[in-house]
Amino acid sequence: MLVESAAAALRQTFSPPLRAILWKSLGLTLGLLVLVWLGLTRLVQAFQASHHISSQYPILDSLAYYLAGFGLFVALAYLMPAISILVAGFFLDDAAAIVERTDFPGDPPGQAMPFGTAMLYAIRFAGVTLLVNLAALVIFFVPVIGIAAFFAANAYLLAREYFEMAAARFRPLPEAAVMRRTFPVRTLGAGCLLSAMMVVPILNLLTPLFGIALMVHLHKRLSRRERLAGPTRT
Repeated sequence: MLVESAAAALRQTFSPPLRAILWKSLGLTLGLLVLVWLGLTRLVQAFQASHHISSQYPILDSLAYYLAGFGLFVALAYLMPAISILVAGFFLDDAAAIVERTDFPGDPPGQAMPFGTAMLYAIRFAGVTLLVNLAALVIFFVPVIGIAAFFAANAYLLAREYFEMAAARFRPLPEAAVMRRTFPVRTLGAGCLLSAMMVVPILNLLTPLFGIALMVHLHKRLSRRERLAGPTRT
C-alpha cells in the first residue's frame, strides 16, 4: 500500500496537471530558505562585529567564517521540515484536488478547509516542528543519536501533519487524527519516507508537493480498507 502510494505520488509530482503548483511550491520553498539564510547570516555577522573578531583576530575570523557556513547549512537542514509544512499549507487543497480528480475520478471530491483555518493549523504545527528540530539540533554532534533524533522526530511530525491535512478534506480534524492512530504503521512509514527526503539536498525541495500527493493516496487507500473492515479496524 505504501509503495503504491509513493509511486503514484512521485508520478503526480511531475505530472502536467501539477506542474504549475510544483514551480510555485519550489519558488516559495526557496524563497523562505533564502530569507532564513539571510537572517542567520546577519546574526553571525552581528556576533562577530560585537566581539571585534575581525579586527583583533583575523585568523579566527576566517575560521569562524567557514564554521559559520557549515553551521548555517546544518541549521537550514533542521529548519527544512517546518518550512515544508508551511509550504504545504499554502498548496494543500489545490494539489489534493488535482490528485483526487485525476487518480480517483469516481470518488466524491474532498472539501477544502477554509484557507485561514488551514494556514493556522500549518503555522501552529510548523512552530511545534521548529521547536522539536531546534531541540534535536542541540544534540547534533552526539554520534548516531543526533541524526536518529532528527529522523525519528520528523518522521512522526511529518506523518501527522501531512496525513491529517489530507484526511481533513473528508472528515473533521479530530477524526483524521483518530484515523492516523488507527493505522500507525502505514502513516508512520510514509513519515519515514518524507523524513528521509529531508536529508537529501535538492530532493527535499520536492517534499511539500510529494508529501501532499503521497498522503492523499494513502488516505484514499486506508479509507477503502476502513470501509471493508467495518467497526473492527486494525
